[in-house]
Amino acid sequence: MEFIPQAIPEILVIEPEIHGDHRGYFAETYREDKFSDAIGSKVSFIQDNESKSSYGVLRGLHFQIPPFSQGKLVRVIEGKVLDVAVDIRKGSPSFGSHIAVELSDKNKRQMFIPRGFAHGFVVLSETATFSYKVDSYYSPENEQGLAFDDKDLSIDWKIDPKKIRLSDKDINHPKLGELDSYFEYKTNYYE
Repeated sequence: MEFIPQAIPEILVIEPEIHGDHRGYFAETYREDKFSDAIGSKVSFIQDNESKSSYGVLRGLHFQIPPFSQGKLVRVIEGKVLDVAVDIRKGSPSFGSHIAVELSDKNKRQMFIPRGFAHGFVVLSETATFSYKVDSYYSPENEQGLAFDDKDLSIDWKIDPKKIRLSDKDINHPKLGELDSYFEYKTNYYE
């Protein structure tokens, strides 16, 4: 298992070692000791979630406000998505910057998105099954969002904007400049 820091170093891409033969493959997708060593702290994932979506569905950009904020470990079981994390930590040197990584059933990559980031993905294949672990329970009354199409974010979603499909709640999220200051800059929210 390889842990690859991104341009925003708190975001990690995880590439598992794939063992395959004529029968199929085996991959270790999570191991607590290696994960804790990679991020420099122990994270306790307490809920697993899964969604299935069709081409063009964009879910996000979502986050939960403290004390219900969530770190996420995400992966794609079937299909292909563009996964995006946006730094919303006030005072961060990368505030408003994002990391975008293609996750698929072929590359088996995962991405760790710590607390203090808005997260979303768009489906680039006919369908995609998306799975993720979180370290805080889902709290609908504490869920917030960030506009996926905020020009200040400059996110290239790798899809024709006319083909993007959103839920009602994701249509009217505020832009980055309109967000309240929920997160102050810290490199590790798990200390």
